[in-house]
Amino acid sequence: MKAIGYARSHPIDHPEALLDLDLPDPPPPQGRELLVEVRAVSVNPVDAKQRLGADPGGKVRVLGFDAAGVVRATGPGCTLFRPGDAVFYAGVINRPGSNAELQLVDERIVGPKPASLSFGEAAAMPLTTITAYEALFDRLRVPRGADRPGEAVLILGGGGGVASIAIQLARQLTGLTVLASASRPETRDWCLSLGAHHVLDHSGDLPAQVKALGLRVPHVFAINRTDAHWDAICRLIAPFGLVCVIDATMGTDVQKLRPKSAGLVFEGMFTRALHQTPDMAEQHRLLAEVAGLIDAGRVRHTVTQHLGRIDVANLKRAHALVESGTMRGKAVLEGF
Repeated sequence: MKAIGYARSHPIDHPEALLDLDLPDPPPPQGRELLVEVRAVSVNPVDAKQRLGADPGGKVRVLGFDAAGVVRATGPGCTLFRPGDAVFYAGVINRPGSNAELQLVDERIVGPKPASLSFGEAAAMPLTTITAYEALFDRLRVPRGADRPGEAVLILGGGGGVASIAIQLARQLTGLTVLASASRPETRDWCLSLGAHHVLDHSGDLPAQVKALGLRVPHVFAINRTDAHWDAICRLIAPFGLVCVIDATMGTDVQKLRPKSAGLVFEGMFTRALHQTPDMAEQHRLLAEVAGLIDAGRVRHTVTQHLGRIDVANLKRAHALVESGTMRGKAVLEGF
């Protein structure tokens, strides 16, 4: 099968940063595995971080987490899917990735592809959807449903892929005021288009902006540059609130949360699959729920760039984009 991988960690402009590969097909699926024919992929910051920080020592490794495709075969323990089903998923960090024509993946972390989306559009969604959903409803314990006047959730770093889903889920599934942050006009407009009630300027005084709105913020989802915003977060978080982070927090002084009896939690969307938790199939359920929201027109895909076919040149372009730190939404590639 065709695949794209790497053997040594290099900057993305290095000629061997990514390599064309011809690999054996995966073995027949076992247990609850699906064998998926990959039709489209997306690229996330974790792809670039793995390429740069996890040197395989000369052994070939295939990256890729987001994917959409068609089930070609199922393991004997499968109950959720059959051959021919269209699916989308985000894989797991310790198995061969989606930058290949065929991939084995556990059905419990796979969702039915939204019928209203193309494979490329669907491939943009899984990793960011799982991360945003788990951060909001599992880690931050954001209440679903009824209006909560005067209370808000703040999504820091509103232009990226995770925030693009978190804004929509918070607006569609909760009664909170949805605050996002951005510093560029185009990113501000993007956040508003996704449903943010207000967009704060994270290059300015965030606590003052929250105070001016007269809102209480018991939920903060810090997506990037948490260290840079930590003091502001600790000042604006409501007593007994929770802060969820997904990036590195090496410079954070968690004691600053202590006077407010506030808490710090982490979100890692690979945790369930890596540790085979009893509720691992929750990722299948939440992907199916969001697929329904998409098909109902309540949540939209976040593709902002379609880079063409899945090949080395286009995949290198995608890695460079996510490394730039200026992307809105997601970039996808479709077809080998």
